[in-house]
Amino acid sequence: MTVIDIPAAPDPTRMNRERGARLRTAMAGQGVDALILLGNNAVTYATGASWPLGDSGLAHVDRPVAVVVADDPWPHLFMPFREGTSAQSPLPADHVHPPVYLEFDEGVRNFAAVVADLVPGGARVAVDEVTGAMRRAQKALFPGGPPIDAALVLTAAKVIKTPDELACIRTALRITERAMADVEGSLAPGMRQIDLSAAFVRRAYEHGALANVLDPIWQVMPGSRAAGVWTTHGDLALPLLTTERELARGDVLWTDVSINYAGYCSDFGRTWIVGQDPDPRQRAQFTRWWDIHSAVKDVLRAGATAADLTRAAITANGGSKPWLPHFYLGHGMGTDPAEMPFVGTDLGEEFDARLVLQAGMVLVLEPVVWEDGTGGYRSEEVLVIEEEGWTALTDYSYAPYGD
Repeated sequence: MTVIDIPAAPDPTRMNRERGARLRTAMAGQGVDALILLGNNAVTYATGASWPLGDSGLAHVDRPVAVVVADDPWPHLFMPFREGTSAQSPLPADHVHPPVYLEFDEGVRNFAAVVADLVPGGARVAVDEVTGAMRRAQKALFPGGPPIDAALVLTAAKVIKTPDELACIRTALRITERAMADVEGSLAPGMRQIDLSAAFVRRAYEHGALANVLDPIWQVMPGSRAAGVWTTHGDLALPLLTTERELARGDVLWTDVSINYAGYCSDFGRTWIVGQDPDPRQRAQFTRWWDIHSAVKDVLRAGATAADLTRAAITANGGSKPWLPHFYLGHGMGTDPAEMPFVGTDLGEEFDARLVLQAGMVLVLEPVVWEDGTGGYRSEEVLVIEEEGWTALTDYSYAPYGD
């Protein structure tokens, strides 16, 4: 049996080289000559440069852009720099360019002139996003014809992780778990949800996080579905935004947080109870969750399909889906907090049957068990798929429900 050897720390040079090779292989598979990438996580994957976007209001303007050309071993990076920034680029100096502003007509005209020098005429180009200004200048920017969706390339490249990428994800998880242990240790009645968020973000940065990816969720679960927030599908709402709500003894919290380390995300979800231990019904809910979780892991290995996993989960749950209608049984994770593979989505059973899992994929398994009067149970476990099974990257207690 071959087990993936995850290094203690990632080698950035090796990781960038291997990601570049995977990206160009995926480009060849789709017949793509060049990529233009605007998404921050896609740019990080293609270039190795990191530029956390702290102000979402400027994210569409003040952001890096990458151009990847099939026959050039180095991507081109158009990166904004501010005085005092710690943003770093691992690329040769002649592949790092001044920023471009693709929301504006003038910015796109200038960018089109640069791209014309980098990309051969008539090349087939893929993009992950097209701004209004890019659309207006489509003939100048894409003389070889309308661009195709870069997601076809990015998904094929990113879905199987290199050992160094797995090391980044594992480190991101350890940072998250250390910060969450600090928060859980201070959890008490009278605290506000925003107090938990403040404590988590501070501790995550102190432990080495590069950015906070998700507005931390500390959702107080209702006593029944009927008492919860209205939803279009009639099931539970998740996630609900954090507020100044004070927590009370006995509140059941569904937690969900994510941070970024070296361009890679973590994902952490647990169920906590404020100020007391779970009662027998609540412990029974955890036992049921564990049985579902274990049934899925029993069939999880390279060569299994997503449908194999959903069938195992449904069977262990007595014939009904143990996940929320607007989410999934499991999802991948990497430079994005949720990416392929997706298991149990509204794409349906046919999609799940065609999705064959492979060694090196990361799967965040997150079944949900609900019973009115208990607050329900939800936890997330991050797994690496192996040839003959899986390796857990999550290393956190299920207290107060169980070990």
